[in-house]
Order: sequence, then C-alpha cells, then structure tokens
Amino acid sequence: MCEAGAVNQDWEDRVAAAWASLDDYPRERAHEFRALIDALVAELPDGSPLGPFERASAWDSTGHSDKAVPLYREALALGLTGYRGRRAKIQLSSSLRNIGQPEEGVKLLTPELEAPSDELDDAVRAALALCLSSLGRDREGLSLVLGALAPHLPRYQRSMANYARALVDPES
Repeated sequence: MCEAGAVNQDWEDRVAAAWASLDDYPRERAHEFRALIDALVAELPDGSPLGPFERASAWDSTGHSDKAVPLYREALALGLTGYRGRRAKIQLSSSLRNIGQPEEGVKLLTPELEAPSDELDDAVRAALALCLSSLGRDREGLSLVLGALAPHLPRYQRSMANYARALVDPES
C-alpha cells in the first residue's frame, strides 16, 4: 500500500524497475519509456492520483515540462499526499520554472520549508533556489542552497549555516 491509494507491492516494484531503466531510453526512444509508464498506470483504479503523477514524471523526465504541469496539478487535486505528494510539488515547481512560471513554483514550495522534515528537504530547497534565481532573487536562493549543504559538510557546518543566514539577514 502507498499513501495515495491501494496498489500492491508487485506494482510498486514494477514501477521502480521502470524508473531504474529510464537511462536505457535515449531521447529518440523516450516515447517507449512513456508507453511503459502508461501501461503501468492503466492498471490503477480510476481516479487514482498515482496515475497522473507517474505520467507527469515520465513526461518531465523526458524533457516535456509543459505536458507534465497539468498532470502534476491533476495528481495533487486528486489528493496525492505524503512522500509522493511532496515529490509532486518539487517536480511541479521545477517544471513551472522550466516553462517560465517560477513565481508559482516559489508559492508552491515555500510552505514546504515548514513541512515535517524528510529526505526531500534538500530537494525542496534546491528547487526553490532555482525558482528564486529565475526571479532574480539569487541571494535568497544561495542562502537556501548553503543552508541545505551545511549539515552534509565534514567541517565548517556552523560557519556555512551562519553565512547562509547572513545572505538574507545581515543582522544575524
């Protein structure tokens, strides 16, 4: 089971295997990868938010952010939540930036900074930083990226975290 509707482990394993094979599909065969994902999605019950999410991800991963955006929106509207819901917000924000709508990406991801922490925290900050940079807000974006990087450094964590804060709040 996953948070977005009843699917069995076999389906999850086949989806994971399909995604693991993405690099086996060069650009001229991207349609074959999307067809593989479409076949897996066809097994889902009607109204499952997993369908549009997986299809959006496939379009996005094969260079078609414009086709991915409405599908991510559909998945979220159908109630995609939890880990995949957070992934959808990150990916949608990135796609929105790619199609020239970074301000919408910022609006979507900013609340995620306050969401319960998980392994996607750094991805949230990276995608948000790119959206901010596209809006000319490079200092804010750099602050987010340095703040995300600091805990992973073998040394200088405190210094980098302080520098990150000082980029947007010189008083700190």
